[in-house]
Amino acid sequence: MTPDAVLLDAGGIFHLPDHETVLNAFERVGVAVDPELLDRAHYAGAACFPPDYEGELPWREMWEKYLTAYVDELDVPNDLRSDATEHLESEFATAAIWRRVIPGSPDGLRVLAETGVRLGVVSNADGDVGARLREQEVLQLGPGPGVEMETIIDSGQVGVMKPDPRIFEMALLALDLPPERVWYVGDMPGIDVAGARRAGIEPFLMDPFDFNTHLDCERVSSLVDLASRVSDGVRP
Repeated sequence: MTPDAVLLDAGGIFHLPDHETVLNAFERVGVAVDPELLDRAHYAGAACFPPDYEGELPWREMWEKYLTAYVDELDVPNDLRSDATEHLESEFATAAIWRRVIPGSPDGLRVLAETGVRLGVVSNADGDVGARLREQEVLQLGPGPGVEMETIIDSGQVGVMKPDPRIFEMALLALDLPPERVWYVGDMPGIDVAGARRAGIEPFLMDPFDFNTHLDCERVSSLVDLASRVSDGVRP
């Protein structure tokens, strides 16, 4: 069954950590890493947020695993791992690091929009994610240089964060749709898959490097892949 609307995360879907910022963090401790591995490192870390926890999200525990997996993917020498992780975490302390536009994502979003599905964003962010994406000509509310969204729900503005289902319910209210008519795509299983399911929305996990083949959720490798699923009406 083809969905009436698709809601999208921002991080891992349109934005990834800025390469220069991350490279500078490692350079401060004398570590040279391959820039070509930086995007992969994020998705390796994202996979460390499993969806099968009970109770509240164990954020600190999962975040530490994210940082460890990130450093592992970059082959940081053992004697520099602790310092490298500390400097990396300091850069993640500001949401401004999430500004690298994922190559191909604007084009992929246009392909998704061409299917005719309604679109919106639900993101854990700093209140400015919509402004950044508009400035980068990726998307915006209403007409503009990017793809038109019907709603942008930013946790920094509404005071509720995924995986709390209320943030998804705000988007459903804005779309005036029941959850069974909506899909959601994000990159962190424990936040995005868990949160969407709690809201009754079918989750799709962005998994371009196949770190999550063991999970019982639908996975896509790109927005073009997602668009083909929408066009085909492929729903579990």
